[in-house]
Amino acid sequence: MSVVPGSIETDRQPPMTIPLRHFLLAQVLLVAGVVAGIADAMGQVAGFATAAQLHLLLAGWVCVTIMGAMTQFVPVWSGVELHSRRFAAAQLWLVLLGLAGFATGLLTARIELLLPFGTVMALGFWTFVYNVGRTLADARPLDVTERHFAIALGFFLLVTGFGILLALSLRRPVFADLPVARADAVAAHATLAVFGAVLTTVFGALYQLATMFTQTELHGVDLHLQRFEAAGYPLGVLALAGGRLFAIEWLALAGGLVVLASVLAVAAILARRLLETTVPWTPMLSRYAVAVPAFGLWAILTVPVWVADPLAADATLGAPGTDLLLTMGGIGFVVFGTLYHVVPFVIWVHRYSDLLGFEDVPMIDDLYDDRIARIDLLFLVAGVLGLVAGDLAALEPRVLATGGIALGVGVLAFGWNLLAVIRRHGPHSLPEILFSIGGAGGRTDGERTAEEVTDA
Repeated sequence: MSVVPGSIETDRQPPMTIPLRHFLLAQVLLVAGVVAGIADAMGQVAGFATAAQLHLLLAGWVCVTIMGAMTQFVPVWSGVELHSRRFAAAQLWLVLLGLAGFATGLLTARIELLLPFGTVMALGFWTFVYNVGRTLADARPLDVTERHFAIALGFFLLVTGFGILLALSLRRPVFADLPVARADAVAAHATLAVFGAVLTTVFGALYQLATMFTQTELHGVDLHLQRFEAAGYPLGVLALAGGRLFAIEWLALAGGLVVLASVLAVAAILARRLLETTVPWTPMLSRYAVAVPAFGLWAILTVPVWVADPLAADATLGAPGTDLLLTMGGIGFVVFGTLYHVVPFVIWVHRYSDLLGFEDVPMIDDLYDDRIARIDLLFLVAGVLGLVAGDLAALEPRVLATGGIALGVGVLAFGWNLLAVIRRHGPHSLPEILFSIGGAGGRTDGERTAEEVTDA
């Protein structure tokens, strides 16, 4: 069973309402993204449904989860205070408001909504970047995870800057006087978002999580692969994005090959950690085990496509038909697995950690329902496999819709399981988590200290 590792400082973490609010609302965005994808597969959406789905899943579910996780764990791992709790609370509402309007504009083809709401969304991400960046500045020297997070924050700035420029270009001829085409800027924006902001964060977190919760250490070839990825991957992303932005094929190819090699390196490191672990398998590790072949297969399928043409419009996120293999199969299952530990961890620390040694308390992995975890894993895997196979084989829309429905069932089961953890064990009610002002506030009446237990 998982316990809180002794090397992290849980007294540095922000109030539990802040990260939990991010995680809860991120699940709403996940459901919205899946629904948008099903509607698109069934031909029920007339607007820019694919773009809306990608923004709901990536800028929404994945990035809002990243915001909550960094806000929670940078102070914990780095042993420093979060720079501002108010900024941490404000960033979420800005991103949510902006994304809601932005997605509405895409789904209804009302392009006049994209710039104002996109700007609000960018303000939320900038608030997050400033807050976590100031927090990391107090943690120097940075370890490999912290360096990845710092680099990811830089990618967030680049992504949002491109996003505003692209939204503005729909109203004004911005690119008429620039040496780049709008289509190339879109490709660079997507490259920086997925491979830069998102995957850099995922890789950095895995170096910490994959060792901590398998109770193993990097050794041998792992260390060589890590050094290659840590040094080469950010440069590879910049080269791939720059090559696509300026239509320089050799630059995009060089960057793309480094990106692919880095993805394979991280997949190999994660696979070795899972194979060497002696701890019981948890939903977290089971989902990481799904991510390993997803990352590996995506990279293998993408190599010949990017070698042939790294600038191809239909290969921005990899070989045609593999977008979901990367985003849901790889990134998605890392997020699913991480949340299966993070949410119970946050609850456990605030509700039970001070009681440890004074009365019987559950362990972190006792807080969720194992049966529901197995069910959601089955449907999530089936859904992703169905969607990926449907895309690769160009199957009929109803087949894709079936895969989407299976994915939706898995998402709902996953969300229900984590919601039950909060409702049964959390010291705060759902309205308190969602709407407490600023996320501030200390211990509630439901949380007792060890001294109070002793006095009792």
